[in-house]
Amino acid sequence: MGLMNGRKMMKSSRKFRWSQKSYKQRVLNLKEKVDPLEGAHQAKGIVVSKFQKEARQPNSAMRKCCKVQLIKNNISVGAFIPGNLAQKFVDEHDEVIIERIGGRSGRQKGDIPGIRFAVIKVNEQPLRLLWKGKIEKGRR
Repeated sequence: MGLMNGRKMMKSSRKFRWSQKSYKQRVLNLKEKVDPLEGAHQAKGIVVSKFQKEARQPNSAMRKCCKVQLIKNNISVGAFIPGNLAQKFVDEHDEVIIERIGGRSGRQKGDIPGIRFAVIKVNEQPLRLLWKGKIEKGRR
């Protein structure tokens, strides 16, 4: 490593970039290829079923979730239903809008294993206002 060695250092750093996970993901667009929302922030889907997921240690709660089939590409994903007794407002065959929960590097957030998305709207009405009792669920 001496004088006039800049070109060689640049060449070797370019060569070993491919062993870095972050560089490889960015250049090959790997995140978009495996992403069910295909890069979008939100997506519309149909509720296929409702289920409960047990929270990770040290919590022991049963988190209310639903399986949503996306309209844009028919991929099924699990989505968390946030709010106190909010699962009453989400029925099978309802049209919902989901968004990412926002966990670390695209993974699950908090104590719900394997759930990366959350329901924000049911039949074009905000879920938060439904379970607060400010509006009633509309007919479809």
